[in-house]
Amino acid sequence: MKLSFDVDQGAGSKAALGLIVLQSDESMEAELRSVFDQPGLALYHSRITSAPEVTPETLAQMELDLPVAAALLPTAQPLDVVGYGCTSGATVIGADKISAIIRAAQPTSKTTDPISAVMAASRHLGVKRIGFVTPYVADVSEAMRALLEQNGLEVAAFGSFEQIEESVVSRITEQSVLEAVCAVGENEDVEAVFASCTNLRSFGIIDEAEKKLGKPIISSNQALAWHMLTLAGLPTAGHGPGRLFQS
Repeated sequence: MKLSFDVDQGAGSKAALGLIVLQSDESMEAELRSVFDQPGLALYHSRITSAPEVTPETLAQMELDLPVAAALLPTAQPLDVVGYGCTSGATVIGADKISAIIRAAQPTSKTTDPISAVMAASRHLGVKRIGFVTPYVADVSEAMRALLEQNGLEVAAFGSFEQIEESVVSRITEQSVLEAVCAVGENEDVEAVFASCTNLRSFGIIDEAEKKLGKPIISSNQALAWHMLTLAGLPTAGHGPGRLFQS
């Protein structure tokens, strides 16, 4: 017996989002799951090959692998927004180049990445002087610092865990991140603190850090999720941690 059926818009009746996640990332999906858990919002993941160590050379390699990862996202329904989930990779490769590669596979999609999202979040919050916390080795941190400053942000205080291995970064405790954010953020010149890296867990401490410092905290995953929702025209208030999701 052949059965009859109806069709509708599918899971993404309000919006369909794509997320390109690094092979070595063990934190992003867990943190973003709560933000994107909304009726009518579909989230589709693709993985991109990435090295276990974060260096300018390994980050640049992802430019060659990004077309394949973008092409693995669904195409039957146009995706409203596609996010590339690597802050340092976006710094090295460049946001415009990443957007062009993604749009070759998803031509109607808006695109973003964590570093672009952080700059958008900083403008939204009205902050220009930031504290900068990273897990990276010096040359990766310096490249990102230069990019932030080229885009109008002043790094007023800085601290790093100075780790090269992704597997270590993903296991840095949230208590350690809280202490680092507060240590950097207590500088009176700092208006907000940016904790970089999608593999660095932060969602559990953002509200506590903001309460202690009296300043906004921006993390890579938080900013990326907020920016993807914003670009998709979806509400953000109450869907994530920190002042960014309150304004």
